[in-house]
Amino acid sequence: MKKKSINLISLGCSKNLVDSEIILNQIQANNYTIKFNSNEKTNIVMINTCGFINDAKEESINTILHYANEKNNGNIDKLYVFGCLSQRYKTDLKKTIPEVDDFFGVNNYSEIITGIKANYKKELIGERIITTPKHFAYLKISEGCNRTCSFCAIPLIRGKHISKPIEAIIAEAKFLASKGVKELLIIAQDLSYYGLDIYKEQKLPELITDISKIDGIEWIKLHYFYPANFPTQILDVIKNNPKVCKYIDIAFQHISDNMLSKMKRNINKQKTIELINLIRAKIPQIHIRTTILVGHPHETTSDFNELVNFVQTSKFERLGTFTYSNEENTYAGDNYKDNISEKTKQKRAEKIMNIQQEISTQINANKIGQTLKVIIDRKEQKKYIGRTEFDSPEVDNEVIITSKNKLTIGNFYNVKITDSSEFDLIGNTIF
Repeated sequence: MKKKSINLISLGCSKNLVDSEIILNQIQANNYTIKFNSNEKTNIVMINTCGFINDAKEESINTILHYANEKNNGNIDKLYVFGCLSQRYKTDLKKTIPEVDDFFGVNNYSEIITGIKANYKKELIGERIITTPKHFAYLKISEGCNRTCSFCAIPLIRGKHISKPIEAIIAEAKFLASKGVKELLIIAQDLSYYGLDIYKEQKLPELITDISKIDGIEWIKLHYFYPANFPTQILDVIKNNPKVCKYIDIAFQHISDNMLSKMKRNINKQKTIELINLIRAKIPQIHIRTTILVGHPHETTSDFNELVNFVQTSKFERLGTFTYSNEENTYAGDNYKDNISEKTKQKRAEKIMNIQQEISTQINANKIGQTLKVIIDRKEQKKYIGRTEFDSPEVDNEVIITSKNKLTIGNFYNVKITDSSEFDLIGNTIF
């Protein structure tokens, strides 16, 4: 075990992952041996925590406690914690887990680096150590969120929306391309808001067009739109720019006017359906990914049945669901009683996912016989695993590929789809 060695454990979402990659780059520049999400022994451990909902908070706390125990047993010398959980509960965590040498929040890389007795190097701004497979990377274009959704603690943790300037994003995208990245997954808490704070207008269409001009970048995917004030100009970019995937990630959360109002979503059922119809009319081959929230306080049986009908009729290509988690200091946490049992929440979530499984099965079956462009992510035993332009890593479908020829990880191939299942396609390469 080297004396200057750090293992960084990154929990939570892809936005957290980007933060971890920036921190890793800074640490390595200070001549530390770095490990990432490793089981190998290092003398320092840093944990980037998530604090979004109860399950994520529990995972973060359990991870901290595990390494606190490792420190007590003399297996590590220093333990540092940063990220969303630490930002939100720093005072309480300091009292209850004294083994941690220091707690840091979010949005301040220099404080974290100097806090572990290293030098923050401004010349490395825009550079990261890529921890994903080298052919794809996440590109975060803003921090925080200006929305006031009743259930969400993100604005409390990450603060107001701050757009990153276009020139800084382009510089980072060029850096990623220089490292071999071919697929950029554009992420933000709210893509719809991008540019309004610093340019006084929605600038996402211009930004994505500029990114698409970078040599080496072949696929661009857009993650986490907000339905209210959706930047409809982006639809022309998705439709007409061959580098922008026919894929859109937009969280609708619910459909009944009662729940959309209680959730403070600033949109109603009619406007939601009009937006979906517009997206599909503009880009017939679009694949929409959405998330649905069930069990929010005061969600009636009628509200839920309306949601069920919405999912059945909208036939989203990709859908995830989560149950309401009562978060202190949110509007719902302060103003509503969490009046729906965990059992009911889980039943509702399961019903939605069962419906979605049937929809996904049919959508995938309709692709049998098609030839699709696929990027190869990895090899498992004798099969290659890839994704189409309609799928993002970890959350979406995969393509299981048989090939007589050796395929290169990170390259694109044409694959003829021969079979399918609920959440996978099966096919053979065509040369």
